[in-house]
Amino acid sequence: VLSHNLCTVLNVPHDPVALEEHFRDDDEGPVSNQGYMPYLNKFILEKVQGNFDKVEFNRMCWTLCAKKNLCKSPLLISDEDAFKVWVIFNFLSEDKYPLIIVPEEIEYLLKKLTEAMGAGWQQEQFDHYKIALNTSREGLSAWELIDLIGSGQFSKGMDRQTVSMAINEVFNELILDVLKQGYMLKKGHKRKNWTERWFVLKPNIISYYVSEDLKDKKGDIILDGNCCVEALPDKDGKKCLFLIKCLDKSFEISASDKKKKQEWIQAIQTTVNLLRAGSPPPHKEARQKRKELRRKLLAEQEELERQMRELQTANENKQKELETVRKQLEAAAARAAEEEKKRLQTQVELQDRFSLELEREKMVRQKMEEQVAQKSSELEQYLQRVRELEEMYKQLQEALEDEKQARQDEETVRKLQARLLEEESAKRAELEKWHLKQQQTIQMTEAEKQELENQRMIKEQALQVAMQQLEQLELERKEALAQYEEVKKKLETAANNTKSWKDKVAHHEGLIRLIEPGSKNPHLITNWGPAAFTEAELEQRQKSWKGKKATSE
Repeated sequence: VLSHNLCTVLNVPHDPVALEEHFRDDDEGPVSNQGYMPYLNKFILEKVQGNFDKVEFNRMCWTLCAKKNLCKSPLLISDEDAFKVWVIFNFLSEDKYPLIIVPEEIEYLLKKLTEAMGAGWQQEQFDHYKIALNTSREGLSAWELIDLIGSGQFSKGMDRQTVSMAINEVFNELILDVLKQGYMLKKGHKRKNWTERWFVLKPNIISYYVSEDLKDKKGDIILDGNCCVEALPDKDGKKCLFLIKCLDKSFEISASDKKKKQEWIQAIQTTVNLLRAGSPPPHKEARQKRKELRRKLLAEQEELERQMRELQTANENKQKELETVRKQLEAAAARAAEEEKKRLQTQVELQDRFSLELEREKMVRQKMEEQVAQKSSELEQYLQRVRELEEMYKQLQEALEDEKQARQDEETVRKLQARLLEEESAKRAELEKWHLKQQQTIQMTEAEKQELENQRMIKEQALQVAMQQLEQLELERKEALAQYEEVKKKLETAANNTKSWKDKVAHHEGLIRLIEPGSKNPHLITNWGPAAFTEAELEQRQKSWKGKKATSE
């Protein structure tokens, strides 16, 4: 019965004669799994062409094993959902017997279910579960996976219907290769009317049905690398249109909104691109990459363990070598002890001889230190003398600078005094001129007397102003004279300082020679006080004053 059902599901012709011939000599009781496998491989599985319904095949296998292995405790999922979880387990399990699903694939499946339920993924909760799982075994069997999902440990707060819909969505994606599905309007080819259909996108075909229960199929759109999809503008009152072009036929379809339209166009275009590249569906390719990554990590881990074993073996060899070296070192230490005794005896003899030499060296060193101390004292006295001379030189430079500044101040005062004398001479000439004009005015006629009297008053006022200015100039001259006396005192002080420094320098062996100013001409005395003019300059000024006076007369 088992063989006949397998042949029926797998679309393989059943050969009862071959079955009888294979088991003719087996009269020792029931056939075990190992006894049935050779027949199954040779007469059934080798003849499979791949044109069978995989879901029906899975249902038959489920019927054979579910009753014996399924947990008797009540679950939050139905038997149909448990069957779908079992099929997903067969898809995600490792390719070795007994079949198990590793923690990485468990996390992938639970994440898909949580996403389908619209809940948030609890990574911390799964990490605790993963730690507890890794301490006991490598993974879960199919029945343990069904218990885990049916217990609701990772779907708390969700009702049975939500969990069932999530399992069905993941089953459609992973097992039935459903990439996208949903209701859309399709335009007919003959009647040109628009009818709502349930579309199901798979890796190489788009099927459309009357409703989502998939009972009444209305047609297929065969996809290949030559197909394309493009958006259409709104027309005939229909919106969100797009067109699927195939070799022999084109299909106009209207989505419910712009978002669904873009999602369908993108999904169909991705499917066509995968067909052109010859790539498997995304979930199968991702599963293959995860398996390859696990195999790579396992190989690296095995290589690491092999290296650790080699290192351990090398470490043991090193330990043996170290033990041999230790024994050799102990023997060498014994020999070294004997040599040490001999060396100590020799060292005592050498030490006595070196002590005498050391005493002699200390005496010589003490004498050298006394000589160095004496030389250091002489050097310090010489350096002190040089520093005193440098300080004296700096002070002398400052005194010369003060003398230079005093001479500059004297020259400034001299120029100011000359300017004041010139102004005073000009004012005196002007006063004499006014006086002559006044006498001429007195000698004028009586008719002009009144007018001249008025002019005289004005001129007298001008004369008073001139006299005031003359007095002011006299005051300024006196102030300039006082400044000159002060500058003269500074100059005398600077000269005295220079003379005192000259005497000091003479006592220090003549190392520094003072720079002295040249001789000065004797000062001339005028009726207004001392002045800094030479005789030639004074004679020139007298001639100039007499010339101005003669001109005014």
